[in-house]
Amino acid sequence: MKIIAFVGMPASGKGEAAEVAGNMGYPLVNMGNVIREEVERLGLEPTDENLGGTGTRLRQEEGLSAIARRCVPKLRAFDADTAVVDGVRNIEEVHLFKEEFGEDFLLINIDSSIQNRLRRIQMRGRSDDKLMDEEALRIRDERELGWGMGESINNADMTINNNGSLEEFRDKVSQFIGEIR
Repeated sequence: MKIIAFVGMPASGKGEAAEVAGNMGYPLVNMGNVIREEVERLGLEPTDENLGGTGTRLRQEEGLSAIARRCVPKLRAFDADTAVVDGVRNIEEVHLFKEEFGEDFLLINIDSSIQNRLRRIQMRGRSDDKLMDEEALRIRDERELGWGMGESINNADMTINNNGSLEEFRDKVSQFIGEIR
């Protein structure tokens, strides 16, 4: 099974890229949803603090690849040649996916400016996005970089820039995924 995984800073466009792939017929696992499932299981509100804290706790207790490890059975359950992972964070997750899927694992970085990311966050209205301003986004970025995201970004097989229009970005992702087929 081929795995196309997206990495990038918060609101860079990972979810949009995954949605494009989903619309092309690829099944999807969202790593953030794995954390949201744990937050719900614990009976916590899905705030940025609870989601971030739960992600950190899982990685401290179960190792930095904890979220990826929970994704592998979900990916293997798909009856498909290719699946998509939205939201790789750290290099240990990358290593786990490479160990599980070998050369069939492809990591794509989605890059976007902090100003564009903040604008997207303010527009999307998720529960963990409330009261987000540039300083809060920088703190969130630092937390995710603290999980090792920078190393994952630096080890991506390719980067797709997402500083243009939504239509331009969707076209770039579609073209790239079409070339993989």
